[in-house]
Amino acid sequence: MSTITLQHVLADRLMPRSSVLTNSVLVGAGALTVGLLAQISVPLWPVPITGQTLGVMLVGATLGARRGALSMLSYLMAGLAGLPWFSAMTGGFTVIASPSFGYILGFIPTAFIIGYLSERTWDRKPLLALAAFGIASIIPFLVGIPYMWFVLHLAGTTLGLTATLNAGFVPFIIGGIVKMILAAMILPGTWKAVEWVERKAS
Repeated sequence: MSTITLQHVLADRLMPRSSVLTNSVLVGAGALTVGLLAQISVPLWPVPITGQTLGVMLVGATLGARRGALSMLSYLMAGLAGLPWFSAMTGGFTVIASPSFGYILGFIPTAFIIGYLSERTWDRKPLLALAAFGIASIIPFLVGIPYMWFVLHLAGTTLGLTATLNAGFVPFIIGGIVKMILAAMILPGTWKAVEWVERKAS
């Protein structure tokens, strides 16, 4: 029976000496990266694109499954504690009542899945990277849409399936495709740059 050999993700290549301290720094840096990218908004029809989900995918792919998920858990907990680094500089425990909070919950499995695929080198070749980031792009919706429906239902607005998808999925399709393509360009390109530098240094 064949086995799959896990490869180092990009963070391991750049920081080969792993320790509790370096892993903690990487997890914190990943959370900070998403917090900063969440404040970026690019006008696009029908809704603006934020850098938040792109950051989640890049952090997960760079750190790997466990550290990526821990990074997004840290991002979530710090935001709930009051750090205003969710989209549009929001934060605090009351964010739980927002219909969009489910997407933030979905960032944890998103980072884990893209990290899992990156540990199997999906992030190094453009077509595989495109497939990996395509899969990862769907995950926040699998959590966020039911959460949105539930919060709206509690508030007295019960949406049907079509209305739910029109509110929580359809407006974000174009932006999601753009971010998926960007991520699928950035990671393989970064790997090539790192390998080129290593060849030059050897």
